[in-house]
Amino acid sequence: MEEVTTTSESTGSGKEKAMQLVGFNIGDELFGVNILSVQEIIRTTPITPIPDSPDFIEGVINLRGSIIPVIDLRKRLNLLTDGFDENNLWIVILNVDSRVTGFIVDHVTQVLKINSDIIKPAPDIVVAGLQSQYISGVCKIDDRLLVLLDFNQILRIDEIKKLKALHYHQSFSHGDVDAHNHQATQALSV
Repeated sequence: MEEVTTTSESTGSGKEKAMQLVGFNIGDELFGVNILSVQEIIRTTPITPIPDSPDFIEGVINLRGSIIPVIDLRKRLNLLTDGFDENNLWIVILNVDSRVTGFIVDHVTQVLKINSDIIKPAPDIVVAGLQSQYISGVCKIDDRLLVLLDFNQILRIDEIKKLKALHYHQSFSHGDVDAHNHQATQALSV
């Protein structure tokens, strides 16, 4: 993973606030997330599926004793593309609203240092394919457009409620036999 610095084209007062982003690809599209939200980045690890979960929830992983839900960002953002290698995916572990969650991406590209003044609101044409609440802004990196995702908005309230209901259902219907699934769904709850 390389590090790239991007500055504003303006010659302002020099008071621009610098920020670092982790860049990643889904298909041919470039996305970014504030590096302060990133707990770690891992290569694909075995994922345990969770019954009756939304289709974009791939399941959970055991990361050094912590059960972490994993969301397929390609499915969640409805960016299904052909030609990706399921055995060569990355999981970006983020701390989102005090919930540690893994997000599957195609490839982690680089750490970007940018001035926050180059981040612009997403034009309507950009948000046509994505629901606009997921996007916190866009910026131009070289000749590409980088979309900054707001991971606090990736799950809607009704989806969070569904995950909580799943947790409740599994807690009482499977008892102690399925304690692992109970712990897994507990990790999905807010």
